[in-house]
Amino acid sequence: MPQNRLIHSQSPYLLQHAENPVDWYPWDEQALNRAKAENKPIIVSIGYSACHWCHVMEHESFEDEDTASLMNENFVCIKIDREERPDLDNIYMDAVQAMGLNGGWPLNVFLMPNQKPFYGGTYFPNDKWKGLLSNIADAFAKHEDQLAESAEQFATAIGRKEIEKYGIGGGESELDADELAEIFVKLSSQFDGEWGGMSRIPKFPMPSIWNFVLNYGVLKKSNSIQNSAFFTLTKIAWGGIYDHLRGGFARYSVDGEWFAPHFEKMLYDNGQLLELFAKAYQVSSDPLFKEKVLETINWLANEMLQEDGGFHSAQDADSEGVEGKFYTWTLNEINAVLNEDISLVSKLYNLKAQGNWEDGVNILFQTESYAEVSAELDLKEEDFASKLKEQKERLLEVRNRRIYPGKDDKVLSGWNAWMSIGLIRSFHATGEKRALDLAEKNLLFMKEKMTEKDQLYRSFKNGQKYTPAFLEDYAALIKAQIDLYQALGERTWLTDSQDLMTFCMNHFFDESEGYFYFNNPKSEELIANKKELFDNVIPASNSIMTENLHRLGLLLYRDDWTELSRSMLQGMQDLIVKEPGFLTNWANLYLSKLVPTAEIVIVGKGAEKLATELLGSKQMNFVIAWSETVTDDLSIFDHKVPDETGNALIYVCFDRACQRPVSNVSEAMELLPYLA
Repeated sequence: MPQNRLIHSQSPYLLQHAENPVDWYPWDEQALNRAKAENKPIIVSIGYSACHWCHVMEHESFEDEDTASLMNENFVCIKIDREERPDLDNIYMDAVQAMGLNGGWPLNVFLMPNQKPFYGGTYFPNDKWKGLLSNIADAFAKHEDQLAESAEQFATAIGRKEIEKYGIGGGESELDADELAEIFVKLSSQFDGEWGGMSRIPKFPMPSIWNFVLNYGVLKKSNSIQNSAFFTLTKIAWGGIYDHLRGGFARYSVDGEWFAPHFEKMLYDNGQLLELFAKAYQVSSDPLFKEKVLETINWLANEMLQEDGGFHSAQDADSEGVEGKFYTWTLNEINAVLNEDISLVSKLYNLKAQGNWEDGVNILFQTESYAEVSAELDLKEEDFASKLKEQKERLLEVRNRRIYPGKDDKVLSGWNAWMSIGLIRSFHATGEKRALDLAEKNLLFMKEKMTEKDQLYRSFKNGQKYTPAFLEDYAALIKAQIDLYQALGERTWLTDSQDLMTFCMNHFFDESEGYFYFNNPKSEELIANKKELFDNVIPASNSIMTENLHRLGLLLYRDDWTELSRSMLQGMQDLIVKEPGFLTNWANLYLSKLVPTAEIVIVGKGAEKLATELLGSKQMNFVIAWSETVTDDLSIFDHKVPDETGNALIYVCFDRACQRPVSNVSEAMELLPYLA
């Protein structure tokens, strides 16, 4: 079968289109120069490998010879993997939304030869797509000047500065507990009291929201606020969005009950949810949360780990051309596997003979606790747990013989960093050493295989790193390296995070506005340089960088970074109060600075044990540096010594002023502040 230029790509998504009759180009100078030389409009089609509707449009339109002829004759056709080029995705998603259209994937945008957009949309059925192609080709031939005028207007809209667009100012407002309470009240008004999560459909887990809620509840010593987070996490853990046999979370549910997922599993979701469920277990000691943490680590280690220590990006929703086929069951299939009384799994997971979903199949969906179901079945809880474990293992063994969903096996640095963050938190919460080992190996892999000097790369596959990284990659990796430094006490991880931050200051920071660009303007010239400020399914890269500056400023005594962190947060303060729903990672930093963040130093024999105990505690608003011996490794260690016998002492400090040193964690915890 003939192949197009995408055959030379590393991206699984681009390779899926390499045998289309469409004359696809990747985004490169050759394609852009051809559009200018031949004065042809450009079709930019953006998607990702686990995207269901991307597959549908490929099959219906891009594999169709007549459609391909229309595209090839009238356009320069460029295919982009949004996971490899989130900068381009951000630009053209903004453009489509500026046109008054809903965004989504596949994202199909029509550009003038100078890359400026004039029309776009998401999924088009083939008949509509062919009609649109013909109309736009005709309009370009007859009214190019009018299209160019529209493109200029849209380019102006997407190039508008974020500071101006959102009214971000250099205010001097003080942080205030009443204002933080107002933020929480506004946010909680959007909670779904019946099913958890936010009151909207489809339902995305949005880890940043529940991370803030949980932290706020802990620092206010409010059981009711903590319980609102636990309620949502329980509903997610019970839902069809969770893979009850293997572990791991799907991207979202298409309904309001966490029942029917869009079955794709993304690494970035699972990394953040791993961190969140681990933190919930630290605070609550609820074994349900621990179970989901350990099962998800099993999924990661068995299905997403590549031999060098990197993690693959995603698993598709589809297998054998059917969404969810890998994960769903008929009751007859379950009967055939278990060959015995199936009342336990049938009751627990709401299975129906006619199926609880479409086409007669069942999604495993829990609506009652293990204790409630075991009582209804008149089983002791330990007998229930033992039988459930044995039956799940047998079902998984059979499921593993099915045809697996497709996998996106490229390694993305930012997504890997989120998974390492989750693994490190899992170690602190559960003591599972395997989680820490996976994280350390992962970060070593990125250091050795995805970094060149201080330059990080976004993608890795087939032994090659490619595409310079974006701010979201640097932000997540710096955060992960700080976490690993605190867990291991190895100075090299803090040095690495400092070096990456310095690189970002030199290449991404916009001094005129005081925030970081998402893309590196020095790396490639685009029609707009964007700043990511709003938290979404992944927290905004600027909010993560502000947190990183805060933590590094405290650990390294870098007053310039501490001050920059304060300035960035203060600029966003009014916006956080007005619209907290997509600014919860900023709100979390607001909380950390208001309380304030403690600087904890532990020096002496037994320091590692004490540090591990502190990092596993409920209180999390601190940075920590520890050493088994007296050291001048960092300024934060100055004048910190063990007791007279050489055993470790814990120093709890604020703004470099320390309380009297103590020798155990419970005493140290008493010195940590809460929110009045």
